[in-house]
Formats: sequence, C-alpha cells, structure tokens
Amino acid sequence: MNRYLSIFLIVIGISFSGFSFAQSDAALKDSSAIIFSDDPIASMLDSLSRLMYFDKSTLDITPNKYHFPIDSVPNYSDSVYAMRLAKLDAASPFDLVYNNAVRSYIELYAVRKRAMVSRMLGMSKLYFPIIEEILDRKNMPLELKYLAIVESALNPMARSRAGAQGLWQFMYGTGKMQGLKITSYMDERCDPYKSTEAACDYIQFLYDMFGDWQMVLAAYNSGPGTVSKAIRRSGGKTTYWEIRPYLPRETQGYVPAFIAVNYVMTHWEEHNLYPAVPKITYADVDTVNIKEELSFQQIAKVLNMSVDEIRFLNPCYKRGTVPHSEEYCYSLCLPTEKIGSFITNEAEIYDYAKKDSLMQSLAVQEIAKIHTVRKGETISKVAKRYGCTPEDVKAWNRLKSVKLHTGQKLTVYISVKGNTVTASAKTSASVADTTSVSKIKSEIKISPDSSKASLPANAKFKYVVVQKGDSLWNIAQENGVTLDQLKQWNNLEGGKIVPGQKLKILITG
Repeated sequence: MNRYLSIFLIVIGISFSGFSFAQSDAALKDSSAIIFSDDPIASMLDSLSRLMYFDKSTLDITPNKYHFPIDSVPNYSDSVYAMRLAKLDAASPFDLVYNNAVRSYIELYAVRKRAMVSRMLGMSKLYFPIIEEILDRKNMPLELKYLAIVESALNPMARSRAGAQGLWQFMYGTGKMQGLKITSYMDERCDPYKSTEAACDYIQFLYDMFGDWQMVLAAYNSGPGTVSKAIRRSGGKTTYWEIRPYLPRETQGYVPAFIAVNYVMTHWEEHNLYPAVPKITYADVDTVNIKEELSFQQIAKVLNMSVDEIRFLNPCYKRGTVPHSEEYCYSLCLPTEKIGSFITNEAEIYDYAKKDSLMQSLAVQEIAKIHTVRKGETISKVAKRYGCTPEDVKAWNRLKSVKLHTGQKLTVYISVKGNTVTASAKTSASVADTTSVSKIKSEIKISPDSSKASLPANAKFKYVVVQKGDSLWNIAQENGVTLDQLKQWNNLEGGKIVPGQKLKILITG
C-alpha cells in the first residue's frame, strides 16, 4: 500500500470516528504548535512591507478559477489539508506530513499575512527562475526553492535580528566560509545568484552529513552542531520529529513552516491569494559588467531610472555605489530595455560620472567633529545623527566593540558645502555637469521616464490631505503612484511634508 493511500484511509477513518485530525497527533499537542509573537518567519514576511518596488494596486487576479469574492478568505478542514499534502508528499523527497504545527503556519500564510504573501508570490516571478536553474544544474530537489521563502520571504535585503542577511540568510561567518564577498561596499549574501550558489553548496554539505532532508532543514536553521547535540539528547534518534523537542524553539517551527510553504505555494488559488505584481520580473532584467566606479545616482540620471529601482535590482551594493577593481568583476543588473543603451554609450556614461564626481568633490568637503556620548546613547543613534553608518563610527575611532560609555569622545566626519571653493570653480563644474548629462541623454536612445513626461492639457487631479505620521512614500503607495510622480505633480524638491498639506494626484483611466 503506497503512502498516499495510507494517509487517505487514515483521514477517512478519523472523519468517521468523530475525532479531529489534530487530536490524533498526541505527540504534538503542546506549545510547540503555537506561533509566538516574535516568530522570525512572521517577521520576515513583515519585512516585505518595506520593499519600495510594488505597484500596490496591481494584483494578478486572472484567472480567478474558483470565482471567490475578492475579499473572501477560504478555510478548510484538517482532512482537506492532509489530503492535499499527502498528494504533494507522494511526489517529493521531503516528508510533507500534516499536523497541528503545520496547520498553524498554513494559517499564518493563508489567513493572517495575506497581503505579504501576495507580495511574496509576486517576488517569486523574479527569483524562482534563478533558484530553480541552479538547483536543477546541481541535481538538487526543486522544493528547496521554498527554503528561501522560510528564510527571507524572498526579500534579498532582509536582515535578521542576529545579523543574517539576504535571500538565504547567511550569517557573516558562514557567508565568508562559503566564499561570498563581504566588504564595506558589497555584500554577496544579498546577491540572488551568488548567494543561491553558496546556499546550494552548503545544503549539499549538510545532506552529506545527515542524509535526511528534514534534518538538513533543521541544521540549516540552527547549525549542524545543534542538530547533532539534539540527536545525542534524544538518545540517538535520527528523524526530525523525534529530535524536535530537543531543538531550539525557532527550529521547532522551521520544518513545519517549510511544509506549509510547499502547501501554500501550490494551493494559493484555493485560498484566494494572488500575486502582487512587482514592477519587473526575471524575463525583464539582464546584467552588464562595470569597468569604472559608478554611483546609483549617476546611473539613474543618464538612464532615466529611479535610484530605488536600481537599488532593488542590485541589493548587494551597500552604499549606493558599484565599485571597480582590476582583481574583481563587478556587475550591474538593469532592465533589459536599458542594457543596450548602457553598452552603446558606455564611454560617455563613464565620462559623465567622472565630471559628476569632480563637481561633488568641489562642492562638498568633509570636516571632523568631536561628539561626546550622552547617557543611553548607542553607536546606531550617533551614526543616524550624523548621517553615517555604525561601521563608519567604529572605523573612524578604531573601536573593537559597539558599546559606548557616557562622556566618551568620538570623532565623526560630516559633509558640508565647501566654503573655500570659489564661485567660478563651482560654476564651471556645474556647467560641465549640465552640458555632459544633456549631451549623453540626447545621444542615448532610451524611453522617457513616465514620471517626468509632460501632462496632457485636460489632466485631472484628485487631492489628499497629509495626516500626522504620513510620508510621501506611504501616500504614493496608497494611491498606486511612484514617489517621483508625486514629487513632480506637487513641485516637491525634497521629501518633507506637513500635516494639513494638500497633495494632488493625477487621475488616470
């Protein structure tokens, strides 16, 4: 009798006996089936709310093959969940069982965090083709793509409280051990291609150690040493469910979450979930190698793109700059439609970048300032106050620890307008910059930025009133427009708005 038929008969037997499926699983009738308020998996889902790269109003709801009302939240019995998972289990090398803990995570994804799961489904259109290609090339189970969802909810910029980073949430030491480049300017833990290669190699290493995919998942989360210790404490048990009570609380929920993700990513339509479409998908992007240092601002200017778009497509660059080195090949990810323009006009782009950097160095200079640490002040607060990073403060002061004490003197460097620069020098640099970028833009055959396009004579606007706590970004998202468009329509140079202020928004359609 095969496994699928066995589970089906068990489910049928339970339904006739009058007992719930959850009651039959006595081993898991404990607090380990509960998702705690500080669950890191739920936190990763929440991180998607900060991704500035979605058209909020755009949901891919075609076809809605079950004809649910748009606000319907379907729910199913334990027997239905068990049967669906049994069918997935029959075609998977993973042991996709159903129990109370798995149901808790199904409800997390399909009920409690629906808006974020819609974004996650949208992000899969960008990252799953990358992950699947690498898994297939390495002859590894394709279901491992769902591990990236458990780890980061497919947010390449996700960072855990412990400092793990990227799609696959590598800690600093593990990332370096797997050959990922981590510097002040770059973190390959956030590079979708290279981090996936490293994750696959690490997962294969764990499988060679444990020989069981469930144990591999547990070891990926908590470390192979923790799993080995749990095996010893359990008296030599060799399956995940047997050693689960001896694992950390987070790891006790890790495999149930993975099983729930397998279910939800297969049956999202049955739960009336639809992808929130990102502005760009895997088929719409390509990469180009960089021959000289470029900043995101410089790239955005000459290619008529937003800095946010470039940052989203290149999450591995930490300081908004693509560095250059003779020893290492740095690449830039761009929309496919921009690649040809970049390559054709590469020399002009680098020439403009040099002139732009010269103007910036003439117009801005850094001065040293002594900061006295106040009671309760942290290195992060000091960095935020002066517009730098905690790493900068540590480097400038040769600090071995992030701990500060009251009265401690710190040297920080702040950028100020250069008072010593002559007016003629500034004017010359400014003219050179304007002439250069205008010339490049006139030569580059690129599509105009829709946010900068002229408005029709009969354009109609609606008005929103700024409320306390509002930001331009929130208002743009709530109205399905871009930040650049909102600034253009309201002649806003910066991002400062005040409660009571009226903002106009173009009515389309």
